[in-house]
Amino acid sequence: MAPIFSAVEARALLERVLALSTTGSCEARLTSRTGGDLRYARNTVTTSGSVADATLQVEAHHERRSGTASTNEFDDASLERVVRRAEALARVSPENPEFVDVLGPQSYLDTTPWSDATAAIQSEFRARAAATGLAAARDRGLIAAGFLQDRATAQAIMTTGGLFAYNRETQVDFSVTARTRAGTGSGWASRRYNDVTQLDVARAAEIANEKAIASAEPRVLDPGEYTVILEPHASRPLIRNLVFQMDARLAEEGRSFLSQPGGGTKLGEQVLGPGITITSDPTDRAVPTSAWAPDGRPLRPTTWVEDGIISGLHYSRFWAAHRGVEAVPRPSHIIMAGGTASLADLIRDTERGVLVTRTWYIRTVDPQSLLYTGLTRDGTFLIEKGSVRHAIKNFRFNESPITMLQNVDAIGRPIRTGNDLIPPLRIATFNFSSLSDAV
Repeated sequence: MAPIFSAVEARALLERVLALSTTGSCEARLTSRTGGDLRYARNTVTTSGSVADATLQVEAHHERRSGTASTNEFDDASLERVVRRAEALARVSPENPEFVDVLGPQSYLDTTPWSDATAAIQSEFRARAAATGLAAARDRGLIAAGFLQDRATAQAIMTTGGLFAYNRETQVDFSVTARTRAGTGSGWASRRYNDVTQLDVARAAEIANEKAIASAEPRVLDPGEYTVILEPHASRPLIRNLVFQMDARLAEEGRSFLSQPGGGTKLGEQVLGPGITITSDPTDRAVPTSAWAPDGRPLRPTTWVEDGIISGLHYSRFWAAHRGVEAVPRPSHIIMAGGTASLADLIRDTERGVLVTRTWYIRTVDPQSLLYTGLTRDGTFLIEKGSVRHAIKNFRFNESPITMLQNVDAIGRPIRTGNDLIPPLRIATFNFSSLSDAV
């Protein structure tokens, strides 16, 4: 059988599995994938590989108990063993007080996360991509490390309640870090697409190289509050942390930044700055995703924040049933609305500030207020009178995405960043708490 299961093949296999169920409630998931990767470091290729496999996971339910088992063998005897193993585990597992039974039939939107070109990638393509990145670094006297990974995946889920869902998806990731030979400058770029024809390895390598050279002699700027321009890769982890914390149960139980003192939530209230609108849409052609969440619930276009007003929360199936509302799943990606200005436009309109290429090592300080600490890296620069003047030493920051998105005074054109669409942002005040020796 082909490494990637078609919808017909997946349905047939899962029907065989569920026919073996004896506990009355069962869910089976099939994941098949092909792909490969290539890594280079210190200007030479270090590893290369490919994968083709498939895994079946069976979750059996006995009363309010559940057991899970998996296999990568699909003959009749192996299917029998994995179902019986899941059922045996279900019978001895502790009862789950928040148990919800399997989903029944669902309807899904049509999405387009598959690309034949990406699925057809072979080792020759990966080698050419690495050669492009390496040549660009060597020509500039830099030391480069990069990683390219491509994958084609098919996922299917079926339940004894009558649900069947199937999705095919492709993705290619490329990231590159360039360092000066003295180790004082570092530049980085990353790209992710469903369709590999959108990937420009040479341009990504050029961006990393330029930032490495520009950041080679950083000067010290005292910590403090500054106007900051965050490139999309820099703001993305903070924005994602905010959206994924917009859980209804956390808010209603008083454990969230969206909890009201004394009870209730801030749904419908102005929490972020005007102009901040965050949505998700699995059919968006720039960032298409599966039409269903990991548990099989349909994903629909959803507005989470509109002009700074909280307009949507996500609900687990248990909590939605408890509250008598629709069980809205977490988004599969984030789409933040923006304008038409480029990153260069935002820089040109800034009298004085700090340009941040990337944030990393982000950790929670206070979950209630969403206060995080983290570091800048791979190119942090001083802006004066609309121009990037020189590199500055990296900072540690202590900041909340709530405060950050309350202080936005300019929003650029959104670009694909990971699986999200995020614009560059200019933040009127952003708190850098100390200096960092990171490069």
